[in-house]
Amino acid sequence: MSKIKTDSLVLGYDGVDVIRELEAEIPAGKVTSVVGPNGCGKSTLLRAMARLMKPRRGAVLLDGEQISKLPTREVARRLGLLPQSPEAPEGLTVRELAAQGRYPHQSWLKQWSKEDERAVERAMETTGVLEFADRSLDTLSGGQRQRAWISMALAQETETLLLDEPTTYLDMAHQLEVLQLLERLNREEGRTILMVLHDLNNASRYSDHIVALSKGRVYRAGPPEKIMTEELFREVFGVEAEIVPDPRSGIPLCIPYGIHHGPEAANGSVRRLSRDDLEAS
Repeated sequence: MSKIKTDSLVLGYDGVDVIRELEAEIPAGKVTSVVGPNGCGKSTLLRAMARLMKPRRGAVLLDGEQISKLPTREVARRLGLLPQSPEAPEGLTVRELAAQGRYPHQSWLKQWSKEDERAVERAMETTGVLEFADRSLDTLSGGQRQRAWISMALAQETETLLLDEPTTYLDMAHQLEVLQLLERLNREEGRTILMVLHDLNNASRYSDHIVALSKGRVYRAGPPEKIMTEELFREVFGVEAEIVPDPRSGIPLCIPYGIHHGPEAANGSVRRLSRDDLEAS
């Protein structure tokens, strides 16, 4: 099972470092969420872990090897990636999209095979989109479309899936649909899931391990019970919040109450969050 870790990783754009000397290890066979405020480097880190971005210094290690030195096709056989807001050519069907996941397994000596066909069918069946196989992506709902993209990653038959904000722009029902699918892929098939999430309550509910980033570094990493603290929300997100146990599972959930303004917040000087604040968090 593929293991991913970083070693003093430095990433950036246009001369500005976004990730600074970052040390992180992604537990194999678990669901891990990367969380943090906007601009802290979550998506940048995921891109580097998928070998889409070369480090300035340090390294991303895949099974002990520097991923930047591995052949692209080899990485694609070991890591499946779903980028943020992926786009497909107009008119592309679900089956055609899923079939793209088989490209890493093909070469001029090995063309499309029955094995490829079976892998695509299994991926569509697992994600529940087999009944839409011949429909165009642009005719599907948001949740159906996201499951179709996940079927492409599954068709690669990798043990590890990397997903950048897989629930963005989805309503509550479709968010749960996608997250429950990822949970099932982990629990029933043992796949390692690494995803970037904005919703910390969803991260707490569906993750075994959380990596919280702040200013390009790991603020804290561990199980939700360790990560979801009032201190985290105050210091990383600038929010005053109360952490309460989920009434069914007991996992920690966040109730945000106001913007943290420093020491005076402890004396009750907390601005109440508006509806717009909550929707933007």
